[in-house]
Amino acid sequence: MAEDPILVTRPYLPPLAELLPYLEEIWASRWLTNHGPFHQRFAEALREFLGAPQVSLTANGMLALELAIEASALKGEVITTPYSFVATTHAVRRSGLKPVFVDIKRDDLNIDPALIEERITPETSAIVAVHCYGNPCAGDDLQRIADKHGLKLIFDAAHAFGVRRHGKAVAVQGDYAIISFHATKAFNTFEGGAVISGDAAAKQLIDRYSNFGIADEVTVQAVGGNAKMSEFNAALGLLQISHFENARAGRRLADARYRSALQSVRGIEMIAIPEGLESNYSYFPVLVTEEYGMSRDALYEKLKANGVFSRRYFYPLLSTLPMYRDLESAAPANLPVATRAAEQILCLPIYHDLGESDQDRIIELVAR
Repeated sequence: MAEDPILVTRPYLPPLAELLPYLEEIWASRWLTNHGPFHQRFAEALREFLGAPQVSLTANGMLALELAIEASALKGEVITTPYSFVATTHAVRRSGLKPVFVDIKRDDLNIDPALIEERITPETSAIVAVHCYGNPCAGDDLQRIADKHGLKLIFDAAHAFGVRRHGKAVAVQGDYAIISFHATKAFNTFEGGAVISGDAAAKQLIDRYSNFGIADEVTVQAVGGNAKMSEFNAALGLLQISHFENARAGRRLADARYRSALQSVRGIEMIAIPEGLESNYSYFPVLVTEEYGMSRDALYEKLKANGVFSRRYFYPLLSTLPMYRDLESAAPANLPVATRAAEQILCLPIYHDLGESDQDRIIELVAR
């Protein structure tokens, strides 16, 4: 009998019996959206969990990033990474801005602060950095550069929910930071996101832009959109918080088993978790180098043929996409580290209840 397929991710879902009372409360109140009671309770729970000054809930992570960009009143050019999900750069472009790509570091695959200042021009208005796979950027270095040149600093922390460095949430940095609660994330609300703001005035801007620019029943002060989170998604998120640490613990075990089993496999490089970092173990990326004896794509196909569905995440590189490849900063010669990483990256399946037998099957296929 064929073995069951192993997917790259499997979202944690709370017990249905715990969710039903929340649904009954929503049904009884008939308050389905527009900052209802669950929306407010979830936002406050997130603020406390993250230690964040202000939290605004959104319908998804990309809208959260677009709101942060809009509230920052950016113009001209935005320095960012080519090594991310398309939502990062699309949010910049959809806001009428020009992305300027800067290469990444090999050790953590995050934007390299040492290369940023040479890309700053009079047209530069911001840096949008990504905590790739939940591993934090060099936030202090980026903040120094932003302060020196009068730039806004926005963090795409879509992968970084619950990630802490020396006890502090890495998502609480910069002028704004955004988180995604998509179903593929370590913490999910089926679909959703949040913007973390530094103060009440910044949050007010986010909330206004997310609700059509409406200030009160008779006043519309800006050209906003509709990015509000529904009561159902907020209720699910409120319930998920109480289960997050258990889900993280399951992912931590899977991460440790991979690291132990694959450390001696020649040609398989793993991204180290920095000392003092409490990861959320959202992903398990490996780099398949020339020493492995098989290309990344060949390993990907081998795994798939055996019912294991990994992901080349992030491939293709954003700078190679048709809408960005003509940018001067997108030239492969400017992005050697990111170009190589995109050709070698493979994310192996990892989730809270990945069974040992299934994980052994994956390890055997990679190590064989």
